[in-house]
Amino acid sequence: MAISKLKLSIIIIGVLVFFVLLALYVFWDPAEVNIFPKCPFYSVTGIYCPGCGSQRATHQLLNGNIIDGFRHNYLIALLALVLFYQAFIFIMNNLLNKGVTNLLHKSKVTLGILIIVILFWILRNINVFPFTELAP
Repeated sequence: MAISKLKLSIIIIGVLVFFVLLALYVFWDPAEVNIFPKCPFYSVTGIYCPGCGSQRATHQLLNGNIIDGFRHNYLIALLALVLFYQAFIFIMNNLLNKGVTNLLHKSKVTLGILIIVILFWILRNINVFPFTELAP
């Protein structure tokens, strides 16, 4: 399978941009530096969205503070699980030619993940313990 020069250039630029952004999150804490965008949903409504705290969580995880990272946004664990699973499926199917079925393409799994995200969104905005632990 040949990749055109344009596609290869786009892939290389995308990878470089990804690593530059990753470096930003390693060296600068979004909680202390204002170069990172604030959540527009929270800014307008005052309600935490499912992604609120993700930037701080990313910074903490990249610096080895696993528990602090998850405490900023517990959905990062689900995201990591999905990304690792997708990488596993990609390796199995494209590199090892195994033909493994991707369970994430099943409607019940997708619906389950959607329900988890919506429940997380609702529960993290309830201002009563233990739900306050879900807020970023």
